[in-house]
Amino acid sequence: MADSLPLEMLTYILSFLPLSDQKEASLVSRAWYCAAQNALRETNVRYNIPVSSASLSAIKNLGLRGISHISLTNLDGSPASHQVLQSVAYHLGPHLESLCLGGGSPTEASFLALILGCPVLRTLDLSGCNSLFTSGTLLAQPETAQCVRKALSGLRDLNLACLRDLTDLSFNHLSGCFPSLERLSLAYCHLTFELGPTWGSITPQVSSPSQLSFHNLLQFVKERAGRLRALDLSGTGLPPEALQALGQVTGLQLEELSLHSCRDLSSEAVATLCRQQPGLTSLDLSGCSELTDRALLAVSRGLQHLRHLSLRKLQRLTDAGCADLGALHELQSLDMAECCLVSGRELAQVLGSVHRAPPALTSLRLAYCSSLKDASVLSMIPALGPSLKVLDLSSCVALTNQTMQAICTYLVHLSVLRLAWCKELQDWGLLGEKEPSEEPMLSPQLPQEVENQASDPQEPNSESQGPSLLMLQALQELDLTACSKLTDASLAKNSGYHWAGMQTASSVGCGHVSWYQRGSCQALSSTAASGDLHPVPLCGRG
Repeated sequence: MADSLPLEMLTYILSFLPLSDQKEASLVSRAWYCAAQNALRETNVRYNIPVSSASLSAIKNLGLRGISHISLTNLDGSPASHQVLQSVAYHLGPHLESLCLGGGSPTEASFLALILGCPVLRTLDLSGCNSLFTSGTLLAQPETAQCVRKALSGLRDLNLACLRDLTDLSFNHLSGCFPSLERLSLAYCHLTFELGPTWGSITPQVSSPSQLSFHNLLQFVKERAGRLRALDLSGTGLPPEALQALGQVTGLQLEELSLHSCRDLSSEAVATLCRQQPGLTSLDLSGCSELTDRALLAVSRGLQHLRHLSLRKLQRLTDAGCADLGALHELQSLDMAECCLVSGRELAQVLGSVHRAPPALTSLRLAYCSSLKDASVLSMIPALGPSLKVLDLSSCVALTNQTMQAICTYLVHLSVLRLAWCKELQDWGLLGEKEPSEEPMLSPQLPQEVENQASDPQEPNSESQGPSLLMLQALQELDLTACSKLTDASLAKNSGYHWAGMQTASSVGCGHVSWYQRGSCQALSSTAASGDLHPVPLCGRG
């Protein structure tokens, strides 16, 4: 009877199911398969399409389903790649909103033919596509540029990361075709900086045909200041003077800024940025090795609307820098991984303060914080609240079963938990049992078969003394890699039932684990009839 329902109705019904159940439902019949694929499309996924002749029929099928987010892999200048690009333009182009060609080597002609067939494109990723910029003539013809500008007037997001041959001229030709641009990435491009007063001047300079200059970028930012909302200049070697010149552009109101691995930036430069751009909601300062506690204090006091903050690999950051984090009432994501001097004491005090609103944190990453101890984590966990979905404590080697049981008690809404290389974790911590006595048992031992029956995962022990991993009903990803004291006992019990939505589980390197595989653990991928197409969740930046 279900097969007689209209496809639209089946799609609507299946859209309420979690991803794992949708994939199971797709095995019922062809009608259910089509409905499940349509429902999957509605969850905002991007399809990775390998560029080969085997993908042509799959591209046609994706076009019939209206897929709007794709990534093309193994793209080169071969006739087969040209044929695939033609097929994408014809079948997917009219409704394509996001296109990723990252790392590919398309020819200029095939690239232009493709984008001219995508009139509603909003996101274009050309990172690593050096073949398009080697000649320096891309969109140099005014007629061609005019056609692209007309076709892609609605493009909002442009990724030009890792382009070694990008120059002022080619950047100007390309960016000039996208008048509505709001987000730009030039991460790890070779920017040249000429110190001097010209940065602040409005005198036009000749665009360089051989290099990408900061002066040219600054001119672009000044022209687009009223619309530009996000910049990624990670790995460009941005000096403090350049950041100051960028931040003081009249009319510029950035919401997202990524400066990952800009190692010359100083704490004073960050403090100035916070005064110039107080509306920032996402800031990435990871790997800016010269930054100290002063930078974090300036961020906490100056960016009141910040939602995402990344401070990975700041080796000079200490607990003192966390003192004012409580002022960031809208903070949702905090990444302080590899901040080796952060013990978590001040962070725990800030989160547990009765003088601030309940935390809105959904993601907390403290991986490789070697100074992190049980005491500070136990003070922090109860204050994190039910909003926390992602917790990464990988390689915090001093953490023990006390932390594990606190997580199972207070953070029952977690969807991602990473505890790799936490070598002190043991079976009894995951099972919620009392710590076993080290003294030998004097009472008679139960036969092995009776003991196994008592610990049957289908009949959980009603005498369990504490919270176990089974309390994390929403868990989708669990990483216990190299937790060498864990054995089959805890993993088998915890994987026998519950966690219907689990997608990824890793226990590589656990001690005495001979086999571990959950039937419901499913990688986020699917195989089409012709060619392997892998849908992956679309992740926002920052």
